[in-house]
Amino acid sequence: MIKKIILSISLLISLFSFAQEGTSSPYSFYGIGDVRFKGTTENRSMGGLSVLADSIHVNLQNPALLSSLKLTNYSVAGTYGTTKLETQTEKENARRTTFDYLAVGIPATKKLGIGVALIPYSSVGYKVKSVDDNIENPGETKYEGLGGINKVITGFGYQLTSKLSIGADVQYNFGKIKTTSTKKLDVELGTRETNESSASGASFSTGLAYQTKINKKLTLSAAFTYSPESSLKLTNKRNIATVQFLNAGEFVIEETDVDVDDTKLILPSKFSFGAAIGEIRKWNVGAEVSFQNSSKLENRFNDLTGVTYENSSKFLVGGYYIPKFNSFSSYWSKVTYRAGIRYEGTGLVIEDKSIKDQGVTFGLGMPLGGTFSNINIGFEYGKRGTVYYGLIRETYANITIGLSFNDKWFRKSKID
Repeated sequence: MIKKIILSISLLISLFSFAQEGTSSPYSFYGIGDVRFKGTTENRSMGGLSVLADSIHVNLQNPALLSSLKLTNYSVAGTYGTTKLETQTEKENARRTTFDYLAVGIPATKKLGIGVALIPYSSVGYKVKSVDDNIENPGETKYEGLGGINKVITGFGYQLTSKLSIGADVQYNFGKIKTTSTKKLDVELGTRETNESSASGASFSTGLAYQTKINKKLTLSAAFTYSPESSLKLTNKRNIATVQFLNAGEFVIEETDVDVDDTKLILPSKFSFGAAIGEIRKWNVGAEVSFQNSSKLENRFNDLTGVTYENSSKFLVGGYYIPKFNSFSSYWSKVTYRAGIRYEGTGLVIEDKSIKDQGVTFGLGMPLGGTFSNINIGFEYGKRGTVYYGLIRETYANITIGLSFNDKWFRKSKID
Protein backbone atom coordinates (compact mmCIF):
# COMPACT_ATOMS: atom_id res chain seq x y z
CA MET A 1 0.00 0.00 0.00
CA ILE A 2 2.82 2.40 0.91
CA LYS A 3 4.50 1.72 -2.45
CA LYS A 4 1.29 2.51 -4.33
CA ILE A 5 0.88 5.79 -2.45
CA ILE A 6 4.48 6.83 -3.09
CA LEU A 7 4.24 5.95 -6.78
CA SER A 8 0.96 7.84 -7.16
CA ILE A 9 2.52 10.93 -5.59
CA SER A 10 5.58 10.50 -7.84
CA LEU A 11 3.38 10.40 -10.93
CA LEU A 12 1.62 13.61 -9.94
CA ILE A 13 4.97 15.29 -9.27
CA SER A 14 6.30 14.11 -12.64
CA LEU A 15 3.32 15.46 -14.56
CA PHE A 16 3.67 18.81 -12.78
CA SER A 17 7.41 18.85 -13.41
CA PHE A 18 7.00 18.72 -17.18
CA ALA A 19 5.82 22.33 -17.05
CA GLN A 20 8.88 23.51 -15.09
CA GLU A 21 12.29 24.73 -16.18
CA GLY A 22 14.50 21.65 -16.13
CA THR A 23 17.73 23.49 -16.88
CA SER A 24 19.40 26.87 -16.45
CA SER A 25 21.85 26.52 -19.32
CA PRO A 26 22.03 29.20 -22.04
CA TYR A 27 23.19 26.40 -24.36
CA SER A 28 19.68 24.97 -24.12
CA PHE A 29 18.66 27.67 -26.63
CA TYR A 30 19.97 25.49 -29.44
CA GLY A 31 18.43 22.41 -31.06
CA ILE A 32 15.97 20.54 -28.83
CA GLY A 33 17.56 21.96 -25.68
CA ASP A 34 19.84 20.56 -23.01
CA VAL A 35 19.73 16.74 -23.11
CA ARG A 36 19.28 15.91 -19.41
CA PHE A 37 18.72 12.18 -19.29
CA LYS A 38 21.98 10.30 -18.59
CA GLY A 39 20.57 7.06 -17.20
CA THR A 40 19.07 6.01 -13.90
CA THR A 41 20.58 7.15 -10.61
CA GLU A 42 22.56 3.91 -10.38
CA ASN A 43 24.04 4.36 -13.88
CA ARG A 44 24.72 8.08 -13.48
CA SER A 45 26.63 7.43 -10.25
CA MET A 46 29.05 5.29 -12.29
CA GLY A 47 29.66 7.99 -14.88
CA GLY A 48 26.77 6.67 -16.99
CA LEU A 49 28.02 3.07 -17.25
CA SER A 50 25.12 0.93 -18.52
CA VAL A 51 26.63 -2.47 -19.43
CA LEU A 52 26.04 -4.31 -16.15
CA ALA A 53 23.18 -6.78 -15.71
CA ASP A 54 21.03 -6.05 -12.65
CA SER A 55 18.23 -8.22 -11.26
CA ILE A 56 16.59 -5.50 -9.12
CA HIS A 57 17.08 -2.24 -11.09
CA VAL A 58 15.61 -1.11 -14.41
CA ASN A 59 18.13 -0.24 -17.13
CA LEU A 60 16.73 2.53 -19.36
CA GLN A 61 19.77 2.76 -21.66
CA ASN A 62 20.03 -0.82 -22.96
CA PRO A 63 16.69 -2.67 -23.40
CA ALA A 64 18.45 -6.06 -23.62
CA LEU A 65 19.27 -5.84 -19.90
CA LEU A 66 15.56 -5.88 -19.00
CA SER A 67 15.87 -9.66 -19.33
CA SER A 68 18.00 -9.64 -16.15
CA LEU A 69 15.11 -8.55 -13.92
CA LYS A 70 14.01 -11.09 -11.31
CA LEU A 71 11.55 -8.87 -9.43
CA THR A 72 9.06 -6.25 -10.54
CA ASN A 73 10.77 -2.90 -10.08
CA TYR A 74 9.28 0.57 -9.59
CA SER A 75 11.76 3.43 -9.94
CA VAL A 76 11.47 7.19 -9.61
CA ALA A 77 14.14 9.88 -9.25
CA GLY A 78 14.69 13.63 -9.03
CA THR A 79 17.68 15.97 -9.02
CA TYR A 80 18.61 19.15 -7.19
CA GLY A 81 21.29 21.06 -9.07
CA THR A 82 23.27 24.27 -8.71
CA THR A 83 25.09 25.92 -11.61
CA LYS A 84 27.61 28.77 -11.73
CA LEU A 85 27.51 30.62 -15.05
CA GLU A 86 30.64 32.58 -15.94
CA THR A 87 31.92 34.85 -18.67
CA GLN A 88 35.25 36.68 -18.56
CA THR A 89 33.57 39.59 -16.77
CA GLU A 90 30.45 38.31 -14.99
CA LYS A 91 29.20 35.47 -12.77
CA GLU A 92 25.70 34.27 -11.94
CA ASN A 93 24.27 31.32 -9.97
CA ALA A 94 21.17 29.25 -10.69
CA ARG A 95 19.35 26.40 -8.92
CA ARG A 96 16.89 23.82 -10.20
CA THR A 97 14.91 20.91 -8.76
CA THR A 98 13.80 18.52 -11.49
CA PHE A 99 12.02 15.22 -12.03
CA ASP A 100 14.24 12.64 -13.83
CA TYR A 101 12.17 9.54 -14.61
CA LEU A 102 9.37 7.22 -13.57
CA ALA A 103 9.81 3.58 -14.65
CA VAL A 104 8.36 0.11 -14.15
CA GLY A 105 10.21 -3.10 -15.07
CA ILE A 106 8.48 -6.50 -15.06
CA PRO A 107 10.01 -9.98 -15.42
CA ALA A 108 7.17 -11.45 -17.50
CA THR A 109 8.87 -14.85 -17.72
CA LYS A 110 12.24 -16.29 -16.72
CA LYS A 111 13.71 -15.07 -20.00
CA LEU A 112 11.56 -12.04 -20.89
CA GLY A 113 11.56 -8.65 -19.18
CA ILE A 114 9.48 -5.63 -20.20
CA GLY A 115 9.70 -2.00 -19.14
CA VAL A 116 7.77 1.25 -19.38
CA ALA A 117 9.20 4.67 -18.52
CA LEU A 118 8.30 8.36 -18.56
CA ILE A 119 11.31 10.66 -19.01
CA PRO A 120 11.88 14.41 -19.48
CA TYR A 121 14.56 13.90 -22.13
CA SER A 122 15.67 17.47 -22.88
CA SER A 123 14.95 20.87 -21.37
CA VAL A 124 15.02 24.51 -22.42
CA GLY A 125 15.40 27.01 -19.58
CA TYR A 126 17.41 30.22 -19.60
CA LYS A 127 17.25 33.94 -18.93
CA VAL A 128 20.04 35.98 -20.50
CA LYS A 129 20.48 39.74 -20.93
CA SER A 130 22.72 41.27 -23.59
CA VAL A 131 23.63 44.95 -23.21
CA ASP A 132 24.49 47.06 -26.26
CA ASP A 133 26.52 50.07 -25.10
CA ASN A 134 26.58 51.76 -28.51
CA ILE A 135 26.65 55.48 -27.72
CA GLU A 136 24.36 56.44 -30.61
CA ASN A 137 21.80 53.71 -30.00
CA PRO A 138 22.20 52.09 -26.55
CA GLY A 139 19.86 49.34 -25.40
CA GLU A 140 19.52 45.78 -24.17
CA THR A 141 17.99 42.48 -25.25
CA LYS A 142 16.52 39.86 -22.93
CA TYR A 143 16.36 36.21 -23.99
CA GLU A 144 14.13 33.66 -22.23
CA GLY A 145 13.31 30.03 -22.95
CA LEU A 146 11.09 27.34 -21.45
CA GLY A 147 9.99 23.80 -22.28
CA GLY A 148 11.57 20.63 -23.60
CA ILE A 149 11.09 17.17 -25.09
CA ASN A 150 9.65 14.24 -23.10
CA LYS A 151 9.73 10.52 -23.86
CA VAL A 152 7.43 7.60 -23.18
CA ILE A 153 9.45 4.39 -23.58
CA THR A 154 8.16 0.84 -23.94
CA GLY A 155 10.74 -1.91 -24.30
CA PHE A 156 11.60 -5.55 -23.83
CA GLY A 157 14.64 -7.73 -23.26
CA TYR A 158 14.84 -11.44 -24.05
CA GLN A 159 17.48 -13.94 -22.97
CA LEU A 160 18.43 -15.95 -26.05
CA THR A 161 20.97 -18.12 -24.22
CA SER A 162 22.46 -18.21 -20.74
CA LYS A 163 25.04 -15.67 -21.95
CA LEU A 164 23.34 -13.53 -24.63
CA SER A 165 20.29 -11.24 -24.48
CA ILE A 166 18.65 -8.99 -27.06
CA GLY A 167 16.21 -6.11 -26.64
CA ALA A 168 14.43 -3.21 -28.29
CA ASP A 169 12.30 -0.27 -27.25
CA VAL A 170 9.94 2.20 -28.91
CA GLN A 171 9.95 5.83 -27.83
CA TYR A 172 7.24 8.45 -28.36
CA ASN A 173 8.68 11.96 -28.15
CA PHE A 174 6.53 14.99 -27.41
CA GLY A 175 6.80 18.46 -25.90
CA LYS A 176 6.69 22.23 -26.37
CA ILE A 177 9.46 24.82 -26.54
CA LYS A 178 8.90 28.57 -26.18
CA THR A 179 11.59 31.21 -26.64
CA THR A 180 11.25 34.97 -26.31
CA SER A 181 13.59 37.86 -27.14
CA THR A 182 12.71 41.39 -26.03
CA LYS A 183 14.73 44.33 -27.34
CA LYS A 184 14.65 47.58 -25.41
CA LEU A 185 16.33 50.66 -26.87
CA ASP A 186 16.91 53.98 -25.13
CA VAL A 187 13.35 54.98 -25.94
CA GLU A 188 9.95 54.20 -24.49
CA LEU A 189 9.09 51.52 -27.06
CA GLY A 190 10.74 48.21 -27.87
CA THR A 191 10.05 44.95 -29.74
CA ARG A 192 9.41 41.36 -28.67
CA GLU A 193 9.62 38.19 -30.72
CA THR A 194 8.10 34.94 -29.43
CA ASN A 195 8.63 31.55 -31.08
CA GLU A 196 6.75 28.40 -30.08
CA SER A 197 7.23 24.85 -31.31
CA SER A 198 5.11 21.78 -30.57
CA ALA A 199 7.12 18.62 -31.16
CA SER A 200 6.07 15.01 -31.77
CA GLY A 201 7.62 11.90 -33.27
CA ALA A 202 8.66 8.31 -32.69
CA SER A 203 12.06 6.64 -32.42
CA PHE A 204 13.42 3.30 -31.31
CA SER A 205 16.56 1.59 -30.02
CA THR A 206 18.02 -1.91 -30.03
CA GLY A 207 20.47 -3.59 -27.69
CA LEU A 208 22.64 -6.63 -27.07
CA ALA A 209 24.07 -7.82 -23.76
CA TYR A 210 26.62 -10.58 -23.16
CA GLN A 211 27.87 -12.05 -19.89
CA THR A 212 30.22 -14.96 -19.27
CA LYS A 213 32.38 -16.40 -16.51
CA ILE A 214 36.15 -16.02 -16.91
CA ASN A 215 36.90 -18.15 -13.87
CA LYS A 216 35.22 -19.09 -10.58
CA LYS A 217 35.13 -15.46 -9.39
CA LEU A 218 35.43 -13.11 -12.35
CA THR A 219 32.64 -12.30 -14.80
CA LEU A 220 32.98 -10.44 -18.11
CA SER A 221 30.08 -8.26 -19.27
CA ALA A 222 29.68 -6.52 -22.61
CA ALA A 223 26.85 -4.55 -24.18
CA PHE A 224 25.98 -2.76 -27.43
CA THR A 225 23.16 -0.36 -28.28
CA TYR A 226 22.09 1.28 -31.52
CA SER A 227 19.48 3.97 -32.20
CA PRO A 228 18.82 4.68 -35.90
CA GLU A 229 18.11 8.16 -37.19
CA SER A 230 14.57 9.48 -36.64
CA SER A 231 12.85 12.86 -36.74
CA LEU A 232 10.62 15.21 -34.80
CA LYS A 233 7.80 17.10 -36.47
CA LEU A 234 7.65 20.72 -35.28
CA THR A 235 4.50 22.83 -35.54
CA ASN A 236 5.83 26.38 -35.30
CA LYS A 237 4.32 29.73 -34.37
CA ARG A 238 5.90 33.20 -34.33
CA ASN A 239 4.58 36.44 -32.83
CA ILE A 240 6.03 39.95 -33.20
CA ALA A 241 4.92 42.66 -30.74
CA THR A 242 5.58 46.32 -30.05
CA VAL A 243 6.13 46.77 -26.32
CA GLN A 244 5.91 49.82 -24.09
CA PHE A 245 8.14 49.74 -21.00
CA LEU A 246 6.51 51.16 -17.86
CA ASN A 247 7.54 51.15 -14.22
CA ALA A 248 4.92 48.48 -13.57
CA GLY A 249 6.36 46.25 -16.30
CA GLU A 250 5.90 45.66 -20.03
CA PHE A 251 2.73 46.60 -21.88
CA VAL A 252 1.96 45.24 -25.36
CA ILE A 253 0.72 47.93 -27.73
CA GLU A 254 0.44 45.93 -30.93
CA GLU A 255 1.20 42.32 -31.87
CA THR A 256 1.16 40.34 -35.09
CA ASP A 257 1.29 36.62 -35.83
CA VAL A 258 3.83 35.81 -38.52
CA ASP A 259 3.52 32.78 -40.77
CA VAL A 260 6.41 30.35 -40.38
CA ASP A 261 6.83 26.93 -41.89
CA ASP A 262 6.45 23.75 -39.91
CA THR A 263 9.78 21.96 -39.81
CA LYS A 264 11.43 18.65 -38.96
CA LEU A 265 14.36 18.10 -36.66
CA ILE A 266 16.63 15.12 -37.15
CA LEU A 267 17.33 12.97 -34.10
CA PRO A 268 20.71 11.56 -35.18
CA SER A 269 21.74 7.93 -35.07
CA LYS A 270 23.75 6.79 -32.07
CA PHE A 271 25.61 3.66 -31.05
CA SER A 272 27.52 2.69 -27.93
CA PHE A 273 29.69 -0.17 -26.78
CA GLY A 274 30.99 -1.05 -23.34
CA ALA A 275 32.60 -3.83 -21.34
CA ALA A 276 33.17 -4.53 -17.65
CA ILE A 277 34.86 -7.12 -15.48
CA GLY A 278 34.34 -8.00 -11.86
CA GLU A 279 32.97 -10.27 -9.18
CA ILE A 280 29.18 -10.35 -9.01
CA ARG A 281 27.72 -8.77 -5.84
CA LYS A 282 31.24 -7.65 -4.88
CA TRP A 283 32.84 -5.26 -7.37
CA ASN A 284 32.82 -4.34 -11.03
CA VAL A 285 34.65 -1.83 -13.20
CA GLY A 286 33.98 -1.01 -16.83
CA ALA A 287 34.35 1.46 -19.69
CA GLU A 288 31.92 2.63 -22.35
CA VAL A 289 32.13 4.71 -25.51
CA SER A 290 29.33 6.17 -27.62
CA PHE A 291 29.21 8.03 -30.92
CA GLN A 292 26.40 10.15 -32.32
CA ASN A 293 25.95 11.53 -35.82
CA SER A 294 25.26 14.98 -34.36
CA SER A 295 26.36 16.83 -37.52
CA LYS A 296 22.79 16.31 -38.76
CA LEU A 297 21.33 18.32 -35.88
CA GLU A 298 19.67 21.64 -36.68
CA ASN A 299 18.00 24.48 -34.84
CA ARG A 300 14.24 24.87 -34.69
CA PHE A 301 14.45 28.00 -36.86
CA ASN A 302 17.21 28.11 -39.42
CA ASP A 303 17.84 31.86 -39.17
CA LEU A 304 20.66 31.59 -36.62
CA THR A 305 24.24 32.44 -37.55
CA GLY A 306 27.51 31.32 -35.99
CA VAL A 307 26.08 27.96 -34.85
CA THR A 308 26.83 24.57 -36.40
CA TYR A 309 26.98 20.93 -35.27
CA GLU A 310 29.60 18.21 -35.46
CA ASN A 311 29.61 14.48 -34.73
CA SER A 312 29.91 13.86 -31.00
CA SER A 313 31.43 11.20 -28.79
CA LYS A 314 31.41 10.26 -25.12
CA PHE A 315 33.91 8.24 -23.08
CA LEU A 316 33.34 7.05 -19.54
CA VAL A 317 34.76 4.76 -16.89
CA GLY A 318 32.88 3.61 -13.79
CA GLY A 319 32.08 0.83 -11.39
CA TYR A 320 30.86 -0.23 -7.96
CA TYR A 321 32.02 -1.96 -4.79
CA ILE A 322 30.01 -3.82 -2.10
CA PRO A 323 32.02 -4.78 1.04
CA LYS A 324 29.69 -7.67 1.98
CA PHE A 325 26.23 -7.77 0.40
CA ASN A 326 24.83 -10.35 2.88
CA SER A 327 26.32 -8.93 6.07
CA PHE A 328 24.20 -9.35 9.22
CA SER A 329 26.32 -7.21 11.52
CA SER A 330 27.11 -4.07 9.51
CA TYR A 331 24.61 -2.03 7.47
CA TRP A 332 27.36 -0.07 5.71
CA SER A 333 28.94 -3.32 4.50
CA LYS A 334 25.76 -3.96 2.47
CA VAL A 335 25.79 -0.51 0.86
CA THR A 336 26.79 -0.28 -2.82
CA TYR A 337 29.50 2.35 -3.41
CA ARG A 338 29.62 3.71 -6.97
CA ALA A 339 31.93 6.12 -8.84
CA GLY A 340 32.80 7.19 -12.38
CA ILE A 341 34.21 9.82 -14.74
CA ARG A 342 33.07 10.93 -18.19
CA TYR A 343 34.19 13.20 -21.03
CA GLU A 344 32.05 14.14 -23.99
CA GLY A 345 31.75 16.45 -26.94
CA THR A 346 28.21 17.79 -27.07
CA GLY A 347 28.25 18.25 -30.85
CA LEU A 348 27.41 21.95 -30.51
CA VAL A 349 29.82 24.38 -32.21
CA ILE A 350 29.49 28.13 -31.55
CA GLU A 351 31.70 30.57 -33.46
CA ASP A 352 33.89 27.61 -34.50
CA LYS A 353 34.39 26.53 -30.85
CA SER A 354 33.32 23.02 -29.83
CA ILE A 355 31.40 22.84 -26.55
CA LYS A 356 32.78 20.10 -24.27
CA ASP A 357 31.31 18.58 -21.10
CA GLN A 358 33.18 16.59 -18.46
CA GLY A 359 32.35 15.40 -14.96
CA VAL A 360 33.03 13.09 -12.04
CA THR A 361 30.34 11.11 -10.21
CA PHE A 362 29.91 8.93 -7.15
CA GLY A 363 26.98 7.54 -5.20
CA LEU A 364 25.49 5.15 -2.69
CA GLY A 365 22.94 2.35 -3.00
CA MET A 366 21.35 1.99 0.43
CA PRO A 367 19.16 -1.08 1.18
CA LEU A 368 15.76 -0.59 2.83
CA GLY A 369 15.34 -2.96 5.77
CA GLY A 370 15.42 -6.64 4.89
CA THR A 371 14.00 -6.14 1.37
CA PHE A 372 15.54 -5.83 -2.09
CA SER A 373 14.31 -2.22 -2.31
CA ASN A 374 16.77 0.63 -1.89
CA ILE A 375 17.45 4.34 -1.96
CA ASN A 376 20.10 5.43 -4.44
CA ILE A 377 21.89 8.74 -3.97
CA GLY A 378 24.15 10.14 -6.69
CA PHE A 379 26.48 13.13 -6.79
CA GLU A 380 27.83 14.78 -9.93
CA TYR A 381 30.31 17.63 -10.43
CA GLY A 382 31.25 18.89 -13.86
CA LYS A 383 32.01 21.70 -16.27
CA ARG A 384 30.72 22.60 -19.72
CA GLY A 385 31.82 25.29 -22.14
CA THR A 386 34.50 27.95 -21.71
CA VAL A 387 34.81 31.58 -20.62
CA TYR A 388 36.94 32.41 -23.65
CA TYR A 389 35.85 33.58 -27.11
CA GLY A 390 32.81 35.37 -25.65
CA LEU A 391 31.22 32.10 -24.50
CA ILE A 392 29.89 30.86 -21.15
CA ARG A 393 31.34 28.26 -18.80
CA GLU A 394 28.96 26.30 -16.61
CA THR A 395 30.20 24.69 -13.40
CA TYR A 396 27.50 22.43 -11.99
CA ALA A 397 26.90 20.21 -8.98
CA ASN A 398 23.94 17.82 -8.88
CA ILE A 399 22.46 15.61 -6.18
CA THR A 400 20.12 12.88 -7.44
CA ILE A 401 17.86 10.76 -5.24
CA GLY A 402 16.26 7.64 -6.68
CA LEU A 403 13.77 5.29 -5.04
CA SER A 404 13.80 1.68 -6.25
CA PHE A 405 11.04 -0.62 -4.95
CA ASN A 406 10.90 -4.32 -5.73
CA ASP A 407 8.03 -6.77 -5.51
CA LYS A 408 7.10 -10.18 -6.91
CA TRP A 409 4.13 -10.44 -9.27
CA PHE A 410 2.23 -13.45 -10.61
CA ARG A 411 2.60 -15.43 -7.36
CA LYS A 412 0.09 -18.22 -6.80
CA SER A 413 -1.96 -17.80 -3.68
CA LYS A 414 -1.61 -20.53 -1.09
CA ILE A 415 -4.52 -21.56 1.13
CA ASP A 416 -3.85 -23.50 4.33
